[in-house]
Amino acid sequence: MSGLNRLIKSEIDANLREELEERLAIVEHKIKFMDKVPVCVLDTLAHPGLTLMDYAEKAGAALTTNAGEAAFLIFYEEGRTLEELMRLVPILLDENWSAVKYNRVYLLADAYQNTKPADAVALTEDIAEMIHPGHFIFGFEGDKWIKFTL
Repeated sequence: MSGLNRLIKSEIDANLREELEERLAIVEHKIKFMDKVPVCVLDTLAHPGLTLMDYAEKAGAALTTNAGEAAFLIFYEEGRTLEELMRLVPILLDENWSAVKYNRVYLLADAYQNTKPADAVALTEDIAEMIHPGHFIFGFEGDKWIKFTL
């Protein structure tokens, strides 16, 4: 059982736990018919990280630490807002990276408390929406994450 599933099982409120399990099941069901997408999560120094691994894998990502081979880049750093990321990310982008060429760069604010089951599920949904555009719409684009274009 993944850490995400254990976190959901720890929810005391049975109704909320059931709702969260259903929301996660919807994501899992949709992505099982899709190919895994190469995704690289970078911080504001362009260092790859695995901090969102559980959530990204549940969302259909095949995590890579090579930004150049990733189909999607997600810039995320603990404690950073979207405004901070918008200021810091542009200088980090390499126009030779596939994700940059095809306009698949996303900024994700540190707006979730990953120890809360509801936030963990919302984070998974948001990553699914980023890397499978058109298949998911959860409504946090512009608030907790944005598609970044040059």
